[in-house]
Amino acid sequence: MLTPIAYGLAIVVVALVLLIGLRFLLAPRPAAAGYGVPAKVDGDSAYLTIKGLRDLTLGILGAALLAFAGAHAAGWYMLVGAIIPLGDTLIVLRHGGAKAVAFGVHFATAVLLLISAALLFAA
Repeated sequence: MLTPIAYGLAIVVVALVLLIGLRFLLAPRPAAAGYGVPAKVDGDSAYLTIKGLRDLTLGILGAALLAFAGAHAAGWYMLVGAIIPLGDTLIVLRHGGAKAVAFGVHFATAVLLLISAALLFAA
């Protein structure tokens, strides 16, 4: 019973990471605003593209681990991957972003990744 829940949550997480990556590649400025730190109009958009590519690549990696390596490897991916939204929480707070976004989006995502990791390790 636990295995379908573990894989289901992991698939949802991976799909969300893929969507975030695509959003940063296709609509970078709205994606940055949703991230919690809006991009400056005259700023270097290369950093937004870098974030999009990073997230897209991490999503593909997560999908590959789920498909080919199994629950244990995917659990490590989720556990280590939780560092990113924890860092994102600090970035949003440090740069004057809304606390609601920092904790309600980024910190909550880190918690979701940790839950997913625990479920995958237990599967």
